[in-house]
Order: sequence, then structure tokens, then C-alpha cells
Amino acid sequence: MAKIELQNVSVTFNAYQQKRVSLKEYLTNRLFLNSKNPPLRVRALEDINLSARDGDRIGVIGHNGAGKSTLLKTLAGIYPPTLGTREVEGKICSLFDITLGFEFEATGWDNILYRAYLQGETPSSIRGKVDEIAAFSELGDFLNIAVRNYSAGMQMRLAFSIATAINPEVLLVDEVLAVGDLAFLQKAKARMRELMGSARVMVMVAHDLEAVTEMCTSVIWMRHGRIVAQGPPQEIVDRYTAAAMALPPVEPPQPEEMPSPESPAPAETPVLEPTPQHQAA
Repeated sequence: MAKIELQNVSVTFNAYQQKRVSLKEYLTNRLFLNSKNPPLRVRALEDINLSARDGDRIGVIGHNGAGKSTLLKTLAGIYPPTLGTREVEGKICSLFDITLGFEFEATGWDNILYRAYLQGETPSSIRGKVDEIAAFSELGDFLNIAVRNYSAGMQMRLAFSIATAINPEVLLVDEVLAVGDLAFLQKAKARMRELMGSARVMVMVAHDLEAVTEMCTSVIWMRHGRIVAQGPPQEIVDRYTAAAMALPPVEPPQPEEMPSPESPAPAETPVLEPTPQHQAA
């Protein structure tokens, strides 16, 4: 049985306005006591509650920066919750950042093994899938050379072929994958439909609202890291579309500047009181 359970989950990141602080700034600002590069708190997810069981197909929609991809990465275990609890049961297949784990100096054959091991495969379980992955990628003799010589489209072909070769129980999909020319794209879509049909639980992020209504059993609408609504696909998509047409463009929430606990309090201006002599005068 596959299972997803998020209870009151929040994810907060600390970011900095500048990439680095020079030695001069470090020394002149009293070893960061009065830092000119204070941390900023970014609230990516706030108070998320989500439950899914066998057979659930959940679509996630919302504007750019709404927290959709952060939600998927939290489900995948990439981002730990800052608050709340996360529970996911079942073998996870995450179809985002699918080129992660590539060794660009190694051949395509070697990268099939490296990437498969990252997905949880073992030498015995991947042995029977290597030839199938190679055939699906249609890279032929290019698998004998280093991946650094591949075009971006060839890398995506190989990555997609590896990532979709497993039999997941929990499938996490982020947006539509661009995997090469039109002929290969049709193969990729057919493979995706097979995966979605075989997975016990699926969570899919997409801007293609028609695909969401066709493939999903329920839809989550997110805005500024929160769940606005959740329910039947057509109902939630209609509400989201109406709101998007009626409202001005959505601006992402601004990060909050975190006060530095080591910063000294500003000095108070002394108040001068007249002396007794002045009072007498």
C-alpha cells in the first residue's frame, strides 16, 4: 500500500542578499556584528495538509512561485519540513532534475548504472533493464562515448529513459519534460501514461490544465506557499482560471529580513537636564 501524509507542513529557507562578503567588510563590520548581508527568511510552504492513498492521482496547479515544485521536493524527501510531519510509504520515482547523478566524463552505458543506483536499483535488478533503457533512448553507438559530448536533447533522452525504467509506487512529476524531437516525444508521452497507470499514487505539477483534468482524480490549487482549495479537477481548475483572469499578475511574497541577534542595540541620545545653577538663574 502506498501512502502520502503531510500534516501542518511548513518549509522555510534562509537566503542572503549577497553571494559573498569580502574580507574588508568582514573586518570593518566587527566580524558580522553589523553585517551588511543579513539573512532573509523565505516561506516556501506554509501549513500544508495533504493525504493520498492507493489510486489517488493529484494535480497541483498555481502561479509561478506558488510552491508547487517545493511541495514535490518535500514529498520526495529532498527538503525536510521546517515544521510539521511528512510520511511517505512506497517506492518513489521523482521525474524532476532527471539529469541529476550524471557523470559527464563517463560513457552512456556507465551513466545508466550510476543513475539507476541513485533511483534505488541494485546490480541484480538493473541488469535486466540496461538493454531496454538503451533501446528506448535510441542513442545507439553514442552510448559508448562520454556524456559530455552529448547535446542537451541527447542527455534528456538518456535521463528520461533511465528515470522511467523503474516500477514506482509513488510517482512525482514536475511539469512536462522536453525530451527531444517529435517522434521521441510521442514515445515519451506513451511511457508517461504507462507509468501513471501503474503507479499507486501520483502527484503531478503542471500548467497544462486540460491534462490535469484528464489524468487526475483531485486537484490542489496553491498560492504563495499555501493551499487555496482542493477538490474535483474541473471545479478547482474553473475556480483557478476565473481567479487568474480576474486578478492582476501575482507577485511572489517578499522575503523577511531576519534581525541579527548579535547586533548591538543603537545607542540612546543622552538627555541634558539643566543644572541647579541654571535653574536658579
